[in-house]
Amino acid sequence: MSELRPPLPVLDRDHLSAMTSGDTDLAIEVIGLFQHQAQLWSRLLDPRLERREWSDAAHSIKGASLGIGALKLAAACERAERAGRSADVPSPALAAVLLGDVKDALGETLEEAARAAYDLTSAGRRSAS
Repeated sequence: MSELRPPLPVLDRDHLSAMTSGDTDLAIEVIGLFQHQAQLWSRLLDPRLERREWSDAAHSIKGASLGIGALKLAAACERAERAGRSADVPSPALAAVLLGDVKDALGETLEEAARAAYDLTSAGRRSAS
């Protein structure tokens, strides 16, 4: 019997704070960079493309995700990347499911990242008052 694990966080704000040494301005900048990278790479999350292209996109998004604490997205990207780089070519259906999982997690993460940036910006305004 396997142990039940708690779900991975969409965005671990403690991780983000640790990665930016608690610097609010830097955290906001890092979130912005993540949002920009996600926009660029998400276009390649298409199972109809060469698997090297979508697995490279998953790898890049995974790295950006880990930088902000988007652990759920990083895990989805890891599964897609692993399948795309496997010696066994994934079926088009499996690729579509894996990349759909990445897109779903990416959407959740972008929403949470926008909330975090707003909260950080609001906190900065409150402390400046």
